[in-house]
Amino acid sequence: MSPEALEAYLHAHIPLARAMQAVVLESSDEVVVMRAPLAPNLNHQATVFGGSASALAMLASWGLLCSRLTDQGLSSRVVRVVIQRNTMTFARPMAADFMARAFLTQAALWPQFLRTLARRGKARIAVSARLHAAGEDTGFFDGDFVALRAPAEPADTT
Repeated sequence: MSPEALEAYLHAHIPLARAMQAVVLESSDEVVVMRAPLAPNLNHQATVFGGSASALAMLASWGLLCSRLTDQGLSSRVVRVVIQRNTMTFARPMAADFMARAFLTQAALWPQFLRTLARRGKARIAVSARLHAAGEDTGFFDGDFVALRAPAEPADTT
């Protein structure tokens, strides 16, 4: 999925992404990189609100999985991706625009993830993201995501 397509999807379906003014800079099978400006994500200390930092990392991570699945012909109408668990570590305050770079924690497990999804209708995979601001690492996100086969839509009988 192209960066433009992923960004349009996020802004259309996740209002927080639009409110944060999140932009997708890169979208490939290996990585999704997103950026957000400081101004709409400020806290009372004039630094990035922790919830915004965590949200950008989660959006990039979720976006990576959705993009990869879409590229494999498994759109959001076929497979739903949800977060199951995550941890966020904040290394330092961010007083500038910030970025999240998401990647599969163990990329070699992707084929097994797809096989499990096909066989059982659900599968789990770990995604990590690193936050950066002003050229420094500022935070670390690790999450477990679950992909679920979407329920079949009822046939239109009209």
